[in-house]
Amino acid sequence: MTQDTPPEGGFNKLVDEQLELAAVKLPALTPVHPSPVDHEELKAAHASIEDVLLGNAEATPEMLEEIAALQDAPELSEEELARQALAHGGADNDPATPE
Repeated sequence: MTQDTPPEGGFNKLVDEQLELAAVKLPALTPVHPSPVDHEELKAAHASIEDVLLGNAEATPEMLEEIAALQDAPELSEEELARQALAHGGADNDPATPE
């Protein structure tokens, strides 16, 4: 055994001491829970059309505007739909395999 080698279990003891010292220096952490208002804000901010249809959320003004714009949009012809489908590469972004 050399002089640099700690005695059996010495390393574990050193680590435990260092962890205790670090714990003493850290401030106590108190759990932070968002208020119910925060929960409602999150729910409304991330609401989807499914949430609205199921009654789990209110439709946002932006969502209502988007729905109105879609309803007012002109109907696309079959040729235009086919052109857009062929131009879009799909999930793999490859125009050779349109989706």
